This record gives sequence, structure tokens and C-alpha cells, in this order.
Amino acid sequence: MQATRAELLSLTYKSILLRLRQMKTSTPSLIAVVETLTMAARRRGLNDAQWAEAAGVRKETLSRLRRRASCDFATLEALASVVGLRLAVVAPESVALGVDDHFPRKLDRAYEERLLELCASGDRLANTWRALGPAFFMAGVAVMLASVSGFDRRALLGLAEALHPGSSHPDVFGLWLSRSPLRPSRFLPMLLVRTRRAA
Repeated sequence: MQATRAELLSLTYKSILLRLRQMKTSTPSLIAVVETLTMAARRRGLNDAQWAEAAGVRKETLSRLRRRASCDFATLEALASVVGLRLAVVAPESVALGVDDHFPRKLDRAYEERLLELCASGDRLANTWRALGPAFFMAGVAVMLASVSGFDRRALLGLAEALHPGSSHPDVFGLWLSRSPLRPSRFLPMLLVRTRRAA
């Protein structure tokens, strides 16, 4: 028997909350930055030793970055440069906001497409995500992805906390699910199809 839309939404909601309760609810945002840079290094065929040497930092320094909440900006800049990325402050794009400024006023196909592109890109830099929508809304998108198998939970929860502190708490995410114009039952299947094609 085919499940109804309401049942699917309920199952999605329950499974996401269950996964969240099993995760750490607060991770430093630096983790998300280092994870994004690491993925770029791997795409270039660099292991940690090669990447660190090319950036002029010790391999141990790179290893420690994955466990720290802060670091020297020059170190991050050097690591980013080696993999063809740069650190930047990005002004947010103009997105029409809802009454309370926590959600976009509307979610049309073009905006949904931009969200899909960002989620599939592997970019976990808070400034990039912040540029695409209200911080609370984008944090909820990150928490939603953190519950999906194959996505880096730790990095995504770190990103969510960087965007909006407290957003990875199950009660807060429950509020996000109840009010967000983005429906996980529609969005996640489209995202999974896209990431499988890219693999």
C-alpha cells in the first residue's frame, strides 16, 4: 500500500529528529571550512601530507585544525590557495523574506534549483550559504542534510551552528520543519538523484 503525503512527511520528520538526537548538537564552524577545503584537496588528488607541504604548513597543524574552534587566518588562506579557493566575506543576495525574516517569502523553482546546486556542491562555507537565504532557514537546510546518509553530519552541523546558533537542537529543527516552505519529502529525493548523477 502506498504511503500518503502526510505519512511521508511524518516519517521524514521523525527520522530526522531521531538522527539529530544521536548527533552532537554543537560543532565548531571551523570544521565546516576545513571539510570544504579537504574535499577540494581530494578532488585535486592531494592527501593531507601533500596538501600541507604545498601550503607550507606542517601536517600536524592540518590535523589539529579538524579538532579546533579557531586558527590563524594565514594558515587557512594558504590551505585554500593550494586547492584553488580563497576565503572571502560575501554580501548576501537579495531574497524576499517572510514576516519574521527567518524564512524566504516564497520558494519558487528557480530558488529551489539554487538550493539544490549549493547542497550538491559540497561547499560548506557559512558565507556562501548565508548569501543564499535567511540564516535560520539555511541552517535548517544544513541540519536536514546532516540527517541524510552519505553527507558529512559533523561538517553540516558545524555549518548550521555557524549560521544560526542552536539550530541543530531537535526542538529548534522541529520548529524549522513545521514552518519552512522547503519540504524534505520533495527536496531530498531530488538532491539524491542529482548527487548520484554527479558521482
